Amino acid sequence: MTAPRIECDLNKIRHNTRYLVQRLGRRGIGVTGVTKAVCGHPEIARAMLDGGVTGLADARIENVERMRRAGIKCPIALIRTPLLSQTDRITQGCSDSYNTELDAIHMLASSAQRSNRVHGIILMVETGDLREGIMPGALEGITRKVMNIPGIALKGIGANFACLNGVAPNAQSMKAFSSLARETERACGFSLETVSGGNSANLPWAFGEESSGQVNDLRLGEAILLGVDPISGRRIDGLFTDAFTLVTEVIESKIKPKNRKWPAIEPVTAGGRIVSDQRQIRQSILAIGLQDTDIDGLTMPAGLTCIGATSDHLVVETADARLAIGAEVFFQTNYSALMRVMNAPDVEKVIRNREPYKLVRLPEQSRSSLALARATRSPTPARAS
Repeated sequence: MTAPRIECDLNKIRHNTRYLVQRLGRRGIGVTGVTKAVCGHPEIARAMLDGGVTGLADARIENVERMRRAGIKCPIALIRTPLLSQTDRITQGCSDSYNTELDAIHMLASSAQRSNRVHGIILMVETGDLREGIMPGALEGITRKVMNIPGIALKGIGANFACLNGVAPNAQSMKAFSSLARETERACGFSLETVSGGNSANLPWAFGEESSGQVNDLRLGEAILLGVDPISGRRIDGLFTDAFTLVTEVIESKIKPKNRKWPAIEPVTAGGRIVSDQRQIRQSILAIGLQDTDIDGLTMPAGLTCIGATSDHLVVETADARLAIGAEVFFQTNYSALMRVMNAPDVEKVIRNREPYKLVRLPEQSRSSLALARATRSPTPARAS
């Protein structure tokens, strides 16, 4: 098998999805599966659907179109504010979109009418993350305008937390958002179909003792794919954190000076050369780099220390044995590293366990809802020489 590659275990995606769907379902909250980190990979999207999500969501219309070409027919929402240049593609590929701008909503409405469709609109509200969102004081006026635009249907409102400013939602902010949903329903004269309270960062709140209020949907990507809380990086109890494994190959392995200085003047030859402090290390170069992934988002296997990275190379120090040329090294990724590697055209995507649904054993976990852990899979030992 070639390297570099990213391996995905669909059974672990199905398990994580089902666990979250069932646990949140007891609170009256449905789950929308977010596929943007995996570029709308159809098989991963189907694994989320196997796990019970009510629909899918993505930030890029290209990913939505990829899923549609693969035959996925479920509701798919566009969660990034629509580009005016893409409105025809959005109304054709997406059942709904999350919006903050009336100009975009009018264009979506015109596009939907031309194709004899009705496009669903969810209005994003500013709740403190200071990224996208309508200011709460302006929501009622915009809601009344949207209700009178033909070609679209107001489906609900949404909130976003911990994306730009890293501020986690709490009981107070979620209570305020629920109050805003009730006020919007009074202004509309009907119940909102979707009150989307946020993303994976909302799970500590959703698993807590507070009432979920009006919230009936969460948009989950990181928790399903990686099994962690985005704020703390901790494992969510009951979930796998190793559904994805990045595999790369050793392309150089040598003993080299630990500290290098250049240039230096050698008195005899008056030439430049590398000057060492005589300390030597076992150094290996792996065929992965900044062009492929977020190196800072990789969990180093035991015995390896990152020295640095360039566009195409990851340089590591090995503690005990020198890695053999051609040896494979395995990494777990965080969300940033996963997004980058799934976008990298030179990294092969390998899907495992396509057929649902074999039982999978969970690693031992704490009883707390957020247990401290990073990676659960020990790296497969690389060959040593």
